[in-house]
Amino acid sequence: MIFMVLFSTMTVQAQNNEKGVFVKPENTYYPDVIMKAVHAYDAKMNPQQETKQFVLDQSGMNLPNKVADYKDHDYWHFPPISQGNTGTCWSFSTTSFMESEEHRIYNKDVRLSEMYTVYWEYIEKVSRFVATRGNSRVEEGSEANALTRIYKKYGIVPREVYTGLLPGQEFYDHSKLIAELHTYLASVKKSADWNKAAVIATTKSILNHYMGVPPTEFTYKGKTYTPKSFLKDYLKLNMDDYVDVLSYMQKPFWKQVEYQVPDNWWHSKAYYNVPLNVFMNIINSGMEKGYTVCIGGDVSEAGLSHKNNTALIPSFDIPAQYINDDARQFRFSNGTTTDDHGMHMVGYLKDKKGNFWYLIKDSSSGSRSIDPKSPEFGYYFFSEPYVKLKIMDIMVHKDLLKPYLKKFNQ
Repeated sequence: MIFMVLFSTMTVQAQNNEKGVFVKPENTYYPDVIMKAVHAYDAKMNPQQETKQFVLDQSGMNLPNKVADYKDHDYWHFPPISQGNTGTCWSFSTTSFMESEEHRIYNKDVRLSEMYTVYWEYIEKVSRFVATRGNSRVEEGSEANALTRIYKKYGIVPREVYTGLLPGQEFYDHSKLIAELHTYLASVKKSADWNKAAVIATTKSILNHYMGVPPTEFTYKGKTYTPKSFLKDYLKLNMDDYVDVLSYMQKPFWKQVEYQVPDNWWHSKAYYNVPLNVFMNIINSGMEKGYTVCIGGDVSEAGLSHKNNTALIPSFDIPAQYINDDARQFRFSNGTTTDDHGMHMVGYLKDKKGNFWYLIKDSSSGSRSIDPKSPEFGYYFFSEPYVKLKIMDIMVHKDLLKPYLKKFNQ
């Protein structure tokens, strides 16, 4: 029997007295810490105009925004790590998910390399760019199932073997890398020089310069592995055990469909599309059974506070009881819900009304505006209505999808 955490909290959804306020940007970790550390931001050279954001006023709300609140269902994971000045959340979130899966299944605690996967994903993007004669996206973003595809083809290595950081580099910064790669690929397209071997060789030289050379063989705990043998013989994770679940109306439910967003640059049609109630059942049943969940969705909402690290849906947006498939699709279709960010759901609690709250491990600067010494540094706390409205896709172990597979086979 699952123990229900009784968290005394005021009702924060659909309150008539909820209001929005204009505030100065709450998130200063990115400009004040990350960008200064990578020497890409200079306040004197680039004076910033004062801007204000319209956000939900969360003052006076009693919210479950402490990691300790989730202690009864806070599943094993490594502490959050920053993606720095990169658009690689998809790798950080899914790598963390795989680390938790390794612990859950085999009770092994292994820090895995986020940037090894990113390195080879860049190579795959450039390969498709050549194959399509320049008609394919080469950017930093991707989706969770890019990681399973990369693991199958290239394997994986421990983080201690390949960090992707250069000597003396504190934070990741791919701004110059992607700019140089764009310049080079533009010249390839202009000259129509589609020699794949030559283009890949030059791409590797760019990546090696900014990320270091990934290993082809290494020693871990006294044994020698290749990246592929490390996945097969040490981690023993089967990438076919992981599935991506989507919930939107623009494609048929109970079919495997394409997630039509730019970061699905290879047009994967492997997403299991389900109605919202099933989508939430998969998440919540997985949480109650001890699984973690890799999630992707929108983190640019008025109800997301970088001061409290909490995510709510204000009643002035939509009352919680009216969130359904149509509300999700309406926002996705008009662009107010976007494929912003990948994160790792690592725990939950239930409030006294039985509503879920979720502990979210994050790699972005958005969850790092608080004291770096705080246990909450690098975490979000998402309400159930926020997940229902704004989280579009998830990656889970296939066992959580089993109760619904018959409908896909009909």
